[in-house]
Amino acid sequence: MTEINVGSVGIWRSWSGLSPELAREVELLGYGTIWIGGSPSGDLGIAERLLAATDRIMVATGIVNMWATPAEEAAASFHRLNSAHGGRFLLGVGIGHREATQDYRKPFEKIVDYLDRLDAQEVPVSARVLAALGPKVLRLSAERAAGAHPYLTTPEHTRRARAELGEWPLLAPEQKVIVDTDAGRARALARENLSGTYLKMRNYVANLERLGFTRADFDGEGSDALMDALVAHGGPEVAAARVTEHLEAGADHVAVQVLTGSGQDPLPALRAVAEALNLG
Repeated sequence: MTEINVGSVGIWRSWSGLSPELAREVELLGYGTIWIGGSPSGDLGIAERLLAATDRIMVATGIVNMWATPAEEAAASFHRLNSAHGGRFLLGVGIGHREATQDYRKPFEKIVDYLDRLDAQEVPVSARVLAALGPKVLRLSAERAAGAHPYLTTPEHTRRARAELGEWPLLAPEQKVIVDTDAGRARALARENLSGTYLKMRNYVANLERLGFTRADFDGEGSDALMDALVAHGGPEVAAARVTEHLEAGADHVAVQVLTGSGQDPLPALRAVAEALNLG
């Protein structure tokens, strides 16, 4: 497996919900990487602030959107951050979603061209990862990047992804968790986060169908079975068990995304999950 020092467990959080203060707390809890979600701007000022506030934790993008940020801008930000912070920055890139990008066309060609341009700007293959779900892009992430960062997946997808990648490339899936023992309330929160957005996106639906889910699972706001597969909910030990499932299925690293109600501090849940996983 990969030698990239991302640790076995990190956190994933939209850039708008990240702060230097949270980064310091997450580092103290023992997490290995902070994944910046929500397609941060190409100057990666948020990554700079997180790196400046911490001492050892890796910071990665999950992801820089190829349609929104030219490869040359992403490369300049990469070099600036790694020069200033001792190689603690990992560049995650991807093509995002057809539904969100007006210019979305020939996606595989776009990915290859973007990686070619990163090569021209001397961004090392060993310091970049690719958002990947299906077999074709997973194989490309093994050939042209350090590995893959799949989003909205299951341990079964992790098992299949490892088979596509081979033994050595990095496999770092994201996993959503809700620390709440009330199943009805947790599923309602899961649907609030998934049904109106991710479950309307063609690439995620296609990937979940490959894993055996049917159209009936996407009807309405999504079936209980689908919610439970995508979002681990219960006590912190349930979240820890799901992370362990991914690791046993072949992941090198799992990026935990804690879901909370609007305005709620994610830190208590992150602390509880870290304790359940003995990260400290």
